[in-house]
Amino acid sequence: MGNVKRRAAGAARETSGKIEKAAGKLVGSERMEVRGRARELEGKAQQESAKALERAKGVIEQATGHVQKAAGELIDDAEMQIKGEAKKLKGKARRAGNR
Repeated sequence: MGNVKRRAAGAARETSGKIEKAAGKLVGSERMEVRGRARELEGKAQQESAKALERAKGVIEQATGHVQKAAGELIDDAEMQIKGEAKKLKGKARRAGNR
C-alpha cells in the first residue's frame, strides 16, 4: 500500500474511532468509548508512520539531487546540474509536505 493510501486509511480509522468513542460516551458504554479511542490512536499512528516514510524519501531525494548537481558541476554538464537541482527541490517539497 502506498503512503498516500496508508495516510487515507489512517485518517479513516481515526475518524471511525472518534465516532465510536462518541457513541460509547452517548450510550454510557465505557468499553465502546475506550475501543473507539484506541482505534482513533491507531489511525493517528498510521498517518504519522506514512508521513515519516515520506520525509525519509525526501531526505534521500535531496541528497541524491545534491550529489547529481555537484557531479554535473564537476564535469561541466548543465543538464545534469539542472536535473540534480530539480531532484533536490522535489525532496525538499516532499519533506515539507509531510510534517
